[in-house]
Amino acid sequence: MEGESCIPPGFRFHPTEEELVGYYLARKVADLKIDLDVITDVDLYRIEPWDLQ
Repeated sequence: MEGESCIPPGFRFHPTEEELVGYYLARKVADLKIDLDVITDVDLYRIEPWDLQ
């Protein structure tokens, strides 16, 4: 979670279940790029819970 976000002020990420499964999850499984860096990959086994933000 390094660097600055290119998301404009006021942006809200609130996808429907259909959008999450049909677009984001399907693209993740197919190893395709997601155009918006709202969902990041985090290796939870390498980070302590209190360090997550």
